[in-house]
Formats: sequence, structure tokens, C-alpha cells
Amino acid sequence: MIHHVTAIWKFRYFLAALVKLDLQLRYRRSVLGIGWSLLNPIAMTVVFTVVFSGLLGTTEEYAPYLLTGLAVWAFLRDSTVVGCRALLANEAYIRQNPLPYGLYTLRTVLGQAIHSMIALVVALGLVLMLRPGLDAALDRLAVLWVILPGLVLAFLTAWAVATITAFANVYFHDVQHMLEVGAQIMFFATPIMYGPAQLVNKGLGWLVNLNPVYLFLQLIRDPILYGTAPAAGLYVSASVLTVVLMGLAVGTVAWLQKRVIFHL
Repeated sequence: MIHHVTAIWKFRYFLAALVKLDLQLRYRRSVLGIGWSLLNPIAMTVVFTVVFSGLLGTTEEYAPYLLTGLAVWAFLRDSTVVGCRALLANEAYIRQNPLPYGLYTLRTVLGQAIHSMIALVVALGLVLMLRPGLDAALDRLAVLWVILPGLVLAFLTAWAVATITAFANVYFHDVQHMLEVGAQIMFFATPIMYGPAQLVNKGLGWLVNLNPVYLFLQLIRDPILYGTAPAAGLYVSASVLTVVLMGLAVGTVAWLQKRVIFHL
């Protein structure tokens, strides 16, 4: 694993150039540019806030609650769904240069992370606007450091899942379609647009407890919204999940890196 990470670090400038190229191609000849990455979560936030304000009895904190949840969800979803095509999309590079395969999935995850971080910053600004005052602002800023471990764990998890699914998608192209359908199901099974109490009251508390997306939502969203540090047990659970997935990703690369070229 250390050798693989070292190899990726060796080609870090090439990786940065690929991520920059993705952003340029995505927003080429666009007036708003990267601002379009905020349009979808903001529009979804406005629609859900208006539609569900009466159904869910939402408060003024519902908008940042939803926007933060959508930012984290979009990062994990897009890193997986888009990342599963990383090897197929970079076939030309793979055939020409013996670069580490993790570099191509990392390219996708980094691009998605940039967009989600912008949305999280906007959500934080919205929270500070809804709770004006120096004390409230200092409370939020004081706990921002506890978000960093959650962000790192979410990033590593997304990279690991993208790597595993990218290799699987080379052999079975149905993987991408399965992930897209699964993502739609997971969206409604995750407390993103409603609180976990709604699922618990329906007897679906087990679904909340076993949902890895909700784990990262607690680590990232709760400090922004409530100004409190997550429980230590959440960090332990997220760390175990990340280590297991990273181990599976490393094993997948070691097992298939010499064979996958014949299936591209």
C-alpha cells in the first residue's frame, strides 16, 4: 500500500493536471463556471424547504440541514457512480503509461470533493446567517477542526469504494447501472431531507444504524449545525469502515492490476 501511495505521489503533478482539465472541460464556455456545482443542491434545498415545510414541521435550520446533507451525499454518490467508470474512461492513459490505477479513481474523487466543499462552505455561511452574533459564530468556528477527521475518512472511503467498483465495472458493465439504482434507494433510506426520528418511528431504526452514509453525515453535518463535537464512537466506527474498505481496495488492485488491461 505504501508503495502504491508513493507512486501516486510521484505523479501528483500529472494528477493535478487531470483534475484541472476535468474542471475546465466541465465548465468550458460557462458563464457561472464552477458556480453551477452549487445550483443543484441549492435548488433542491429551496424546493424541499418549500414543499416539506408543512409536512415535516421544519424550522429555519432545515435549509442548512438539507444543504449540508446534500453536499455530503452528492460527494459519496458521485464518487462511487462516476468513479466506477474511472478505468474505462482513462483507457487511453492506461494503455500508454504504466501509472498506478488508484490515480484515476483519485482523479474523480478529488473533483467531486472540490464541488462538495464549496457547498459545505455555503451551508456554514447559511448557519452563521441564521444564528447571528459573535458568540454563535465563535461556537461554530471553534468546532470546525473536529470536522477534518470526518472529511478525511469520507474522502478515503469514497476513494476506496471508487477503486473497487472501477475494477468491478471493467468486468461487469452492469455495475454502473446497479450503483445508479442503489443510489436512488439509498437517498430515501438516508436521513438527508428528514431527520432520523422519522425512520425510527416507522420501525426502520436499524436502517439508520447500519447506514454508512448517515455515519459520515453525523461526523460532518452535526458540528456545522449544532456546534458540538460528534461522539468518539462515531469516529471509531467510521475509522473501522474506512480501514476495511481501504484494505479491500488495496487487495483488489494487487489482484487485478496485471489482468485488467486485457478486459478494457
